[in-house]
Parts: sequence; structure tokens; C-alpha cells
Amino acid sequence: MVLWGLVLGALLVVTMGCLCLLGLLRQRRPQEPPLDKGSIPWLGHAVAFRKNMFEFLKHMRAKHGDVFTVQLGGQYFTFVMDPLSFGPILKDAQRKLDFVEYAEKLVLKVFGYQSVQGDYRMIHSASTKYLMGDGLQDLNKTMLDSLALVLLGPTGQSLDSSRWHEDGLFHFCYNVLFKAGYLSLFGYTKDQGQDLRQAEELFAQFRKFDRLFPRFVYSLLGPREWLEVGRLQSLFHKTLSVRHNLEKNGISNWISYMLHYLREQGVDPAMQDKFNFMMLWASQGNTGPASFWALLFLLKHPEAMRAVREEATQVLAEARLKARQSFDFDISALHRTPVLDSVMEETLRLGAAPTLLRVVHSDHVLKMYDRFLNPNGSRKVDFYKAGKKIHHYTMPWGSGVSICPGRFLAISEMKLFVLLMVTHFDLELVDPATPVPPVDPHRWGFGTTQPSHEVRFRYRLRPTN
Repeated sequence: MVLWGLVLGALLVVTMGCLCLLGLLRQRRPQEPPLDKGSIPWLGHAVAFRKNMFEFLKHMRAKHGDVFTVQLGGQYFTFVMDPLSFGPILKDAQRKLDFVEYAEKLVLKVFGYQSVQGDYRMIHSASTKYLMGDGLQDLNKTMLDSLALVLLGPTGQSLDSSRWHEDGLFHFCYNVLFKAGYLSLFGYTKDQGQDLRQAEELFAQFRKFDRLFPRFVYSLLGPREWLEVGRLQSLFHKTLSVRHNLEKNGISNWISYMLHYLREQGVDPAMQDKFNFMMLWASQGNTGPASFWALLFLLKHPEAMRAVREEATQVLAEARLKARQSFDFDISALHRTPVLDSVMEETLRLGAAPTLLRVVHSDHVLKMYDRFLNPNGSRKVDFYKAGKKIHHYTMPWGSGVSICPGRFLAISEMKLFVLLMVTHFDLELVDPATPVPPVDPHRWGFGTTQPSHEVRFRYRLRPTN
């Protein structure tokens, strides 16, 4: 599909920062890709880029080819849109292309967190220990209980299986997964009803921040929006404070391990609060939107929904509710779902559009390559372009030094949610003929895409036998 190539192309960006004066004088040098500075001094193509990144990249690719450099707000960005050429950039043995420097500046601006030496490696170490293997198995069990609490309520009586409930599918998926994920990672108090109300309010504030996020990153907010961003940052720092953590039980080992490291490094509590905000965003900003696309595609393709439900029946046997308060679910089943795995991979291929960035510290010559569910049900890993095998054919989690350390947790959360929904609920679109909504153009380059408008659906808890 054309969309596949364009989304993959948007995945890899090499940033070239320079002073404004030098930028005005910059000319294309030998061996450099085409340079397009745009017609507006300093701004260059910034307005068109932020208006619709996807359409802008399509236009530039048609004009210049797979690799080109453009000016955006006084900086120069080289876009590499040929998947056959990603390897040299992602591997970068000479370390001339830096991700950590960009990431540190971004998290300071967005979350207020000032990185300390070694915390990048610490996050990956904690994720390897607690978001893989036995650690992930334990967290999956906690997530299952949290999903039961959110979907069924503290007493298991919040949903009546005799009637349908209607909601926006995007809001439903994002809301449920955010609340369950937040409670699983940051713990509970003794009052689960209050925990749910607090998580609901936190999600409402999270969505406000989420809507401002793309323009915030590019410093394109209005005066009132800057004030709102400041208010939201302060709210999250307070709500997620380490002082409040002391009042809760069941804080995940992942979060506890990282906070312990920061304390040992002498990081003050206020900065730890900001770290918690960063980790909440990193863990919950994409799973809800991705699950929306997965369920929507299943609802629009009944044959796929049947295949997923048949597989779920095989691996889960007779799924049922336990005393209407929790789901009887074998967590190990998540490893025996090739059909659902295929659905999630296809969802991420179509719906994930992160931007992988590297800061160029010095001139660097890239040695480019030439620019020229299998039938048996096994996982397909061989893809080609013009006869050449593509090694980096999908990168929803990033790659190389910028790969998402929590990717296994994220995919487990989404699979768990989708399995619960298709197994324990009847689902249908309010209008079966409703088309798949287009992507919000402002979300390109920021992880999982979001729809430009809602899709109404109905759900009903299946009666217990």
C-alpha cells in the first residue's frame, strides 16, 4: 500500500541544527541530498509541515525523491524515506548521530524533568528486568485485575448484561486502558471507588494535555495555551508526587526500581514527581489509540473478528467471569495467539507513525543501499521493495538506541484488552456503514495516530452461564 511506504518514510528523520545566520547562508554541498529552504526566511516550510506533516512529506518526496533536507523554523531536517536505507542510520557505529541529546531536551521541555547521568540506561535496565519475562507476567496479572475493576466496577455490578451501552470507541478504549494502566503502575488506596474517580479525572486532564502536545513540542501554542500547559504540568507533578506514593499499595516494581535509583543519585523529590509524569505519558500515551484502531478494524471486518474470537476460544477454553468481579483468564494465553498478533502488527503498521530523530554532531557520510500472515499461518517477516529485502519493514516502537523500552508491556496491555473485549462482550457499530475516520493530520510523527472524529459503538457484557 502507498500508505505503508509513506508511514515508514516518516519514521526516520535526521535533524541538523544550526544558527539562524548560518541557516540563511546555507547552500547544498557536494554529496548532500536536495536542499529546500522554502520561500519564507528562517521559517522555511514550518507552517506547511505543522498543518499536515503527511501531505507535506508526500509533496517533498514527489519533488525531491526519497532523501531531502528542508528548513523548519531555523533548523534543517534531513528526511530519509527509503526503508532500504534505514540500516546505516540506525546502527551508526561511529556515534555521530545522537538520540539521547534530543531526548533530554524534549523531556525537560515537555515534562520538566532534568535528566541525570545514567538514567537513560537505568530505564532500559528496569524495563528489561520488570517488563519482560517473569516481571512482565506479574504486571500482566495486575493489569488484568485493573481492567476488571475499570470495566466491571468495585462490586462487579456496574455493567448490566441485559442492555447495551453506547460510547465513542476512541474515548472508550483510551479511557479504559489509561485508567487500568495508571492504577497498575502507580498503585491503589484502600478505597477503590475513589481510585476510579481520581483516575477518571486524571484521564480528563491527560486528554487536555494530549491535545496540546503536538503544537507544544514545536512551540506553536497561543498565550492562553502556554498557561494551560503550565497548569497541567503542575497538576500532574502534584498528583503523581512521590509523597502521594507513600499513601498507596501495589506500586509496580518497574516504577519503584526507577525511583529508588533516582533517590540513590540524590535527585530531589520534586524532580522525581516530574519523572513520574514522564513515565505516565510514555506508558499510556499510545496504547489506547492503538487499541481503538485494532477494535475498529475488527468491527469493520467481521471475518477478522470471527478469526480472533475462534482463536480466543481455543486458547482460553470457556472464558467466564469469576463472581462477576474479575475475569477468568490464563495470562500465558497471550503467547499463543498468532492471529491476534497479526491483527496487532497490522494495526501498528497502519496506525503508528512515530518520528525517529537523530542530532547530527558532525558531517557524516551514509553508505546507502541501492534504491532499486504467510499462507500456513506463520508470522511473515520477509518484505521486499523493488526486489530488495527490507530489514526494517515496520518500526512502531522505534529502533536502535531510541527503541521503546516498554514495548512488551504495551503490546501485552493491548492484546489483553482486545481479548477481553472480544471474549466477554458483544460489540457492534451504531452505524455499520460508518467509514474508518481519517487520521488527525496534527498527530503525524507523534507515536500512534488518532482519528479526526469519533466512531460510535455499542457494547454489552455477555451473560454468564
